[in-house]
Amino acid sequence: MRLSEFWALMEQEFGQGYAAVVASSHALSALGSRTASEALEDGVPPRQVWRAVCADLDVPAEHQHLPDPKRKD
Repeated sequence: MRLSEFWALMEQEFGQGYAAVVASSHALSALGSRTASEALEDGVPPRQVWRAVCADLDVPAEHQHLPDPKRKD
C-alpha cells in the first residue's frame, strides 16, 4: 500500500477534515500506543498502520478496501 492510498482510505472512512485528526490523536494499541502519524513517521508500513486503525476503530470490513498485497509498491 502506498502512503497516498492510506490517506485516501482514511479520508474515505473518516472524512477529509477528520482523517488527519484521527491520525494524529488516536493512540493505536497494536502499534505500541503510537498514533498513525507517529507510526508512519517511524517507518511502519502504511498497510500495517491502516489495519491497526481498522481494528482499533472498528472499521467495517466492507470499508477497508485494501489494495492487492501482491502488487509491488
